Amino acid sequence: MIDQKASELGRLLGQSDEYKVLLRASERMKEDPTCRQLLAEVEKIAQEIERSAQEGREPVKDQVERYDRALQSVQANSVYQQVVAAQANFEKLMAKVNARIYEGMKQGAASPIITLG
Repeated sequence: MIDQKASELGRLLGQSDEYKVLLRASERMKEDPTCRQLLAEVEKIAQEIERSAQEGREPVKDQVERYDRALQSVQANSVYQQVVAAQANFEKLMAKVNARIYEGMKQGAASPIITLG
């Protein structure tokens, strides 16, 4: 019964406006060459900094500055901002769902009657 209810919840979440907006925003980001280029640059610099850390070296000041500039460029990109906003809205929905699940669990744990349906 729990698997069935979980599947139903997943189906309903997949049909929610918040999820649909998130999917569309993510697709736009994947299709936007400027945003892809900015994200690739951030990732490249992050990998350079991570390699330095793994080798026990502090990242070079220039690397950190380039990373900060690249990150600021990504964050200023309107397509990226739409994805961030859509993710935040979906996360709010999920927080509400999780709160409701928790309330139901508390009620279920307090109930002396066992129900299976």
